[in-house]
Amino acid sequence: MIAPDPAQVRTSLGRNLTHGMLDTLGRSIVIGCYDGQIFPTEAQLATQHGVSRSVTREAVKMLTAKGLLSARPRQGTIIQPSTSWNLFDTDVLRWLLERKFSVDLLKHFNQLRVAIEPEAAALASAFARTEDRAMIDAGLERMIAAERGEDDPLDADIAFHIAILNASGNPFYMQFRDVVTTALQTSIRFTNRIKGRSASVADHGSVRDAIVAGDTDAARTAMRKIIGDVLDLIGDVHEATPPR
Repeated sequence: MIAPDPAQVRTSLGRNLTHGMLDTLGRSIVIGCYDGQIFPTEAQLATQHGVSRSVTREAVKMLTAKGLLSARPRQGTIIQPSTSWNLFDTDVLRWLLERKFSVDLLKHFNQLRVAIEPEAAALASAFARTEDRAMIDAGLERMIAAERGEDDPLDADIAFHIAILNASGNPFYMQFRDVVTTALQTSIRFTNRIKGRSASVADHGSVRDAIVAGDTDAARTAMRKIIGDVLDLIGDVHEATPPR
């Protein structure tokens, strides 16, 4: 087997070598390329990818901060079990969604959504400012336009949900923006493919109307219905999937 040309490997990392190494190594760890193997040393990684030791050292340090790696005396750098990974880190989540599709992962994510987004909608109904409501309206208008083929259905749907997180006025909920954006890109594609259509504009309109009316219970219920329908769909697919 011919060894890869380090110069070509280095070029594939992009202009920012450290972040290129981070992305390459992180994805390789998450999708299982190192399963059953000893993780390479920094010197080996530097040679394999044609970069300096300082680049590999910084990438390994960043992966350690994300919970993917740990360095132990006499054991070197080892891959941590997935239970230690920071699932709220958008890089980790993106790598997870790029590996073999998992209905369970999709279910777990939407279980998280149903614990957060209905309450964010309820808070938005009580605390949304004029400009917040305008962004929610804009998201819904984009979804309507997408129905006519004038906007991207995925981007429009995400814009609506992010607008509600922002409108909650709660900085902790607002911190979920990147996580929701990253994971919805897979979740919405999956559910739309199964249903054969995009998200229900009417259901999203019910959330918007309740927020505008200041009806906390209605906003919470309407948002819970949207995500509950997704969980029901995932459950149906999971039951229809034969065990391995």
